Amino acid sequence: MGRVEGKVVVITGAARGQGRSHAVRLAEEGADVIALDICEDIEITEYPMATPEDLEETARLVRKAGRRVVTRQVDVRDREALRRAVDEGVAELGRLDVVVANASILPIGPGRPIAAFTDTVDVNLLGAVNTVHAALPHLEAGASIIVIGSVAGLVGARGDSGPAGPGGTAYRFAKAVLVEYVETLALQLAPVGTRVNAVHPTNCNTDMLLNDATYRTFRPDVENPTREDAELGFKAYHAMPVPWIEPEEVSHAVTYLASEESRYVTGMQLKVDAGVLMKLGS
Repeated sequence: MGRVEGKVVVITGAARGQGRSHAVRLAEEGADVIALDICEDIEITEYPMATPEDLEETARLVRKAGRRVVTRQVDVRDREALRRAVDEGVAELGRLDVVVANASILPIGPGRPIAAFTDTVDVNLLGAVNTVHAALPHLEAGASIIVIGSVAGLVGARGDSGPAGPGGTAYRFAKAVLVEYVETLALQLAPVGTRVNAVHPTNCNTDMLLNDATYRTFRPDVENPTREDAELGFKAYHAMPVPWIEPEEVSHAVTYLASEESRYVTGMQLKVDAGVLMKLGS
């Protein structure tokens, strides 16, 4: 316990899923949290987004861990609104030490409009960049920036969208660009002692994965696939015998990168992938 004692962390997409898991885990290790989330649906996604009640539940869990929390409903695509939210959080909590750019969407499936591509790039790529850039003025030596990528961004596939559709292609593209962004920014910030790293999860047990559109993509051979049907497809993706990982598995990696244990680690692409990339030979 206490691995990030006294630090202040800003997390996007914090209302549920991986974002909530990161917030709670870091609070348990001593951090105060600025929890940001849009808390409204984005039309192009088939699954519902988090709600204001979800964000308040994250705040309750952080307080239960004995830490302070500031919440704001903000769209990561809006740089100015995001800057204000970060500024207000820092004003209340006194400092900023760690950034976790986590917010993402995945409107997966064939036959989707081009908005599936553009909206996904705007949230997953520009939203991550907006988060980091809004936070940079508050960061001092020893700060840690953590970008949540995906193994999809490390595969390197190009060309036809295939069954994942334009949203799946955009997801892969955005996460791939973030790989280079992290490595380039890490080199820029190393002289001032700020670290920049990425964590790349595989399929994770969240609403982004467990929805009908994803089930259809992974099991196109079944007319109306269920979660149980999709599990077979999810398992086939991994080298290890699991259909998905839990958000907490990603939070362990985030906690390491947020802590002083990784004070000389920068530019890392940390995989939490159950062996996907080994299996694919990537």
